[in-house]
Amino acid sequence: MTDEILTLKEVAGYLKLAEKTAYRLAAEGKLPGFKVGGSWRFQRSDIEKWIEKQKRSVK
Repeated sequence: MTDEILTLKEVAGYLKLAEKTAYRLAAEGKLPGFKVGGSWRFQRSDIEKWIEKQKRSVK
């Protein structure tokens, strides 16, 4: 499996966001993620697709 799974802390660092902001976006369904045992997890490929979508919606 080549698709890396990231924690909330790692996603926040990757996106250069506060952890609180990343958590809120995930909880609101605005950031693609899933919960495992109550903790948020994110697939790097989903985050990269989300970034591209955000870039296109700004235009």
